[in-house]
Amino acid sequence: MANTDVLDVTRIDPGLAEAVWPLSIEAGWNQNVADWRFMLAAGRGFGCRGADGKWQASSLVLPLGQKLAWISMVLVTTDRRRFGLGSSLLKRCITEVREADAVAGLDATEAGRPIYLKLGFHDLYGIARWHLDRVKDGAIAPPAGIAIRPFVLADLPKLATYDRPLSGMERPTILAHLAMRQPGLAFIAETGSGRLTGFALGREGRFATSLGPVVADSEAIALALIARATEAAPGPFILDVPEAHREIRAWLEAQGAVSPRGYMRMTLGEAKRLDDPSHVFALAGPELG
Repeated sequence: MANTDVLDVTRIDPGLAEAVWPLSIEAGWNQNVADWRFMLAAGRGFGCRGADGKWQASSLVLPLGQKLAWISMVLVTTDRRRFGLGSSLLKRCITEVREADAVAGLDATEAGRPIYLKLGFHDLYGIARWHLDRVKDGAIAPPAGIAIRPFVLADLPKLATYDRPLSGMERPTILAHLAMRQPGLAFIAETGSGRLTGFALGREGRFATSLGPVVADSEAIALALIARATEAAPGPFILDVPEAHREIRAWLEAQGAVSPRGYMRMTLGEAKRLDDPSHVFALAGPELG
């Protein structure tokens, strides 16, 4: 098969999560079947099958409110690369977003960024992916007047309300999914009067625990949340941290964490507040925004 015309682009339904999962395994990514199932249910997946019925390529559009949609999981199996299939699926996703009158966002790898620039995407900020095997130094106390406690179900409404203006995303479904999927990794920072000042969520992955999103009033609060979350699971951990946050970077390096690669957050159009990572200290991951 020498061109993309041989394969038809079709929808990937949530029930096909296990069948499409091998694409991310082949790419060496951390997603598990639960991730695929959630993303395909919350968003719209598109892909192509081979003559044997196996999925050879995938892509995803995940709505984050009415005006923003995240493009991710653009994957092509090894023997189908370099034929333009990934580009075709990417353009299909862009069309979906435009037809919804929304702005497309994504986290680009170093290799993918030139492709997105040619399509009109522009840079917002850099992100470092950190791999952390274990924490050496233990807990970090939050700032005076702030307490960190485990998440409870009653926190969900204020979690989404707190997150929206700071992250620039409308993602109550994602936050609820993560908090209820792994409640042992979910933590809240708050004042003595109960005012929310930050939160951390996480999820299990194929080979590591992914910590994020972490959103907080300050980097000191975020660092205390991250340290608390690393006490809740044995590791290893993955964190995607905006490059602007130097204190978190210094702490991760002190724990022996390494950053083998990074991403560039990009959008096709202007998305209000999305270009400001001042209060976003770890991302949900490039697949979730």
